[in-house]
Amino acid sequence: QVQLVESGGGSVQAGGSLRLSCATSGGTYSVNCRGWFRQAPGKEREGVALIYSGGGTYYADSVKGRFTISQDNAKNTVYLQMNSLKPEDSAMYYCAAVCSLRPGLVPTNYWGQGTQVTVSS
Repeated sequence: QVQLVESGGGSVQAGGSLRLSCATSGGTYSVNCRGWFRQAPGKEREGVALIYSGGGTYYADSVKGRFTISQDNAKNTVYLQMNSLKPEDSAMYYCAAVCSLRPGLVPTNYWGQGTQVTVSS
């Protein structure tokens, strides 16, 4: 069955960088866009970055200028380059097959399992 698999999370100090990957395996989704979301403990899941099949991108204001979403269609993989990380960026990061940054619009089986990002001050 088709699934999204995230990787690349870890622990870094403030100001550091991480690159997350989201690979699609086992088939294709009917949706060609990919979104990155995050959820910190006690907080609601929020959209972070979106990439359309044509390469257009959209970012939440909180990460604009620091995060970059990109895709490698040959590898069926989407990336999230995160620079100048802040402690408030700490969260579980999820990839989803969706053309929106509204978490409520993502079908249950269109989410990845998540990868943890921890930024220490």
